Amino acid sequence: MALSDIAAGIEVTAEQRDRGVATVDDTGDTLAAQLSDYEAELPCDPAAAAAVVEAYADGASVGSAGRSAGIAPMTAAKALHRLGVQGVSPLTPRQRDVVRDWIAAELPRADALTLTGGSETEFALAAYIETHDPIPAAADAVEGVLSDSGCGDDPLDETMSSVDDLL
Repeated sequence: MALSDIAAGIEVTAEQRDRGVATVDDTGDTLAAQLSDYEAELPCDPAAAAAVVEAYADGASVGSAGRSAGIAPMTAAKALHRLGVQGVSPLTPRQRDVVRDWIAAELPRADALTLTGGSETEFALAAYIETHDPIPAAADAVEGVLSDSGCGDDPLDETMSSVDDLL
């Protein structure tokens, strides 16, 4: 049986519309201006959130980025989470499961805190992260800043060998 035999009865019943090339030009807007639409959902004002993202993208720690923006490190971590930055949770996936169990009222807070083994601050940040989703449109706005800085790259990439190293 040839391919032409298999495709003998197939026909196209719908056509794709040509919509052209989508373009977005936000080059004139600062990051703070782009984030101003999400001010009510952010834990700090858009200018501080933009400053945190830019400092974090330049390699600063979450705490240093917050301090340089004039906000508390906890607020900086919350802002980065809401802006779609991965990895700001201080707890492991198993510890986050315990926090979720506490949020679902399946564990008393004292037991959950003991089971996580984290500090009060770490527990509070993990609870915030579990109860507040990232803002997709705001995450799109900061994606360019983070990708230009290499924040999305694997930090251990230089330490790993490749196939070329074997030759």
